[in-house]
Amino acid sequence: MNDARPETGYQTPETAIRLHHELDAVWGSGHGLERLSAVNHTVVGKRFMVTALVFFAIGGVLAMLIRAQLASTNSAFLDAAQYAQVFTMHGVIMMFLFAIPFFEGLAIYLLPKMLGARDLAFPRMSAYGYWCYLFGGTFLVAALLFGIAPDGGWFMYTPLSSRPYSPGINADVWLLGITFVEISALSAAIEIMVTILKLRSPGMSLTRMPIFAWYMLVVAAMMIIGFPPLILGSILLEVERAFDLPFFDPTRGGDPLLWQHLFWLFGHPEVYIIFLPAAGALSTIIPVLCRTRLEGYGLIVAAIVAMAFLSFGLWVHHMYTVGIPHVALSFFSAASALVAIPTGIQIFAWLATMAHGRPRYSIPMLHVFGFFFVFVAGGLTGVMLAMVPFDWQAHDTHFVVAHLHYVLVGGFVFPMMAAAYYWLPHITGRQPVQHLSKPAFWLIFIGFNVTFFIMHLTGLRGMPRRVFEYPQAAGWEVLNFISSVGSFVMTIGFALVALDLIMLIRHGRPFRRDPWEAGTLEWATPTPPPSYNFGSLPHIDTRADALAPRSLGPELAAGRGYLGFMRNGWMETLTVDMVSGRLDHVVVLPRPTYLPLWTAIATAAFFASLLAKIYWFTPVAFIAVVILFFLWTPATGLKQDVGPLEVGRGERALHHQEVAQPPSWWAVVFALAANATLYTSLVFGALFLWLSAPNWPPLDLDFTFVLPSLIGAGTLVTAAIAGRFANGQAGRTVTSLAVTLVAHMISVGAVAVLLMSIPAPTGHAASAAAFAVAVYVGLHAAIGAVLAIYGLWRWNSGYIGPSRMLDLRIGRLWHDYTAVAGLIGLAFPFVLQSLTGIGGR
Repeated sequence: MNDARPETGYQTPETAIRLHHELDAVWGSGHGLERLSAVNHTVVGKRFMVTALVFFAIGGVLAMLIRAQLASTNSAFLDAAQYAQVFTMHGVIMMFLFAIPFFEGLAIYLLPKMLGARDLAFPRMSAYGYWCYLFGGTFLVAALLFGIAPDGGWFMYTPLSSRPYSPGINADVWLLGITFVEISALSAAIEIMVTILKLRSPGMSLTRMPIFAWYMLVVAAMMIIGFPPLILGSILLEVERAFDLPFFDPTRGGDPLLWQHLFWLFGHPEVYIIFLPAAGALSTIIPVLCRTRLEGYGLIVAAIVAMAFLSFGLWVHHMYTVGIPHVALSFFSAASALVAIPTGIQIFAWLATMAHGRPRYSIPMLHVFGFFFVFVAGGLTGVMLAMVPFDWQAHDTHFVVAHLHYVLVGGFVFPMMAAAYYWLPHITGRQPVQHLSKPAFWLIFIGFNVTFFIMHLTGLRGMPRRVFEYPQAAGWEVLNFISSVGSFVMTIGFALVALDLIMLIRHGRPFRRDPWEAGTLEWATPTPPPSYNFGSLPHIDTRADALAPRSLGPELAAGRGYLGFMRNGWMETLTVDMVSGRLDHVVVLPRPTYLPLWTAIATAAFFASLLAKIYWFTPVAFIAVVILFFLWTPATGLKQDVGPLEVGRGERALHHQEVAQPPSWWAVVFALAANATLYTSLVFGALFLWLSAPNWPPLDLDFTFVLPSLIGAGTLVTAAIAGRFANGQAGRTVTSLAVTLVAHMISVGAVAVLLMSIPAPTGHAASAAAFAVAVYVGLHAAIGAVLAIYGLWRWNSGYIGPSRMLDLRIGRLWHDYTAVAGLIGLAFPFVLQSLTGIGGR
């Protein structure tokens, strides 16, 4: 029986099969070249994982070159320049192109299914992030083929990476390539955070979320705070190299240690950002493989939040030997030891779960055992390195390399191989054959320990990192030869895993729903899953890892949940209140489009023009990126009010354009949080230079200009106030947006006068810092003007009304942030000038 509502196009299909045909017609991603327009999370998630594995294979080949070089003394296999590029690119690929994108892909694939949604909050953004990742990674690998790859280590310490010591474009490739890739990581973090907080099934409160979602929520928050310092550092170093603004040059008021602080503000949380998703997979897999519930769910949530908090207080433990004051060393040493507590809580919770259950000794469980052994060993050496006296002895030796690999391979690779064997049946619809998987595991496990346990010994015997040869008299040759043999054994193991997974995909046994008897929602979808995940969406009234997918799946497939129908050809899913899980509103998602691909190509052109120093083309590419982003917007707008919509189960909810805080509003909030972190890092950098560099700022340098600063401050405040008066009503909105536009344009003019007045930005870091802050303020005012123009266009096109003010609310967020950041930025030179003679050394 049809139940038609002409005003909204709501129609219940006659049969479940017809419902699935209709859903597939709307949600499908096409075939052939049309597939390039796919934005569906299942497709994008698989692309991320496959691409990350390709980069992992490239990084593995580079590792073999390193071990071949170090297998004997004075080897002529690679020269110093080639070795520098190889070991740098090995680290870059494994840290930036494999680990982070792989878990992003896993999260993008799994989260909507685990949360009971049909897709991520911003499918086009995840597709754009993938293309940025692919193009940025290709930049870096192609540079290796042409012999211009980065060669200053994956951490790019200054002054080695500064222009006087790295005059080629090798360092520029790292700085621009990594910044390009980090765009992908940040967009994924915002996407994941909004999806977890808003796009859950009705009834799924925070306390009922699957534990994997908790892990990814914390990781996404860490990425939003942890990645901007690296992006800022990369921008400042590239600006120094390209335009000679001296942020890290000690002869002109800069300090190489500023780079280390900015890098490790990102670099240390990065280790936990890599570990926590793997731990989330373990917390999901272990209870299922042990046929019981996870012990200590609440305690684990508290532990991962504590671990995230502590991880941001540990960055200095990578810098014990650079001359940090003893009081600070004591603090960071204690904090480094404290992080063992939340880690231990999780490990004991997993052991308790195994003790209370009936473990199945399957292939995923074998990799779980491998994780326990390797990761705990890496954690113990980490506690050793947290102690300052030991770190001074072992710093920059192979002992640190061994510790790093025990933590990262133990804490990420083994859990991810367990996850692959656990979830590949879901992705492919086939179960493993398992003829090769056991010997592959033992080859990897034995080969890994032979390789890296031995490196503890070479490190303790004084072998430094990053050297491409060593003398025979050092007595390290036998140990290095054993280590190299172990690495080749490990490589054979990974090759067998790859072959085993190919066999699984091609010749595995088909199965029906939920082969592991799990309790999470992803197993309630068909396998392999359709692009819309569920025929209808569930209502959750218990913890979402204790469900019954085998019985729930057919109910949802029959359309007996929420949104078990099609409406106007819309791609709909539901949002909830962040905390309680109460039904909030309906989100209409965009259809497949090539726009993310074109936007990523334009973004690649922007970075390529910087790398090739074709600066006249850079603004052209930037404007193209902005225009392409604006072309994304009409697809999800409404030109008339639709009011409350039927969503099934007798409930109704508003369209996302008619509510105050839809997912896009929250995305802007989180993006501004990341932006504020970058800005804080910039101001922190200037204050650090004031404390550490001599004669800072110089007495004869004046970069304070009262009139343009007052005009800029006044117009930024005016723009923010005017933006608040734009409320979707005729006349008032147009006038308010026009005032906002004019005020922002005057602000840009005032900042331009400031920039032209600052004396010698290339002469001293104080002027360079004032220049950078002013550019930041001016750029934000310019974007504010663009948003005001966009608001006027949306108003004129009919997308804005008293009930549809999303565009104005997003603009208001930007105008408010710009006013606050602008006031701080315009006051910054005066504060800096007032410190003359107070600080410095």
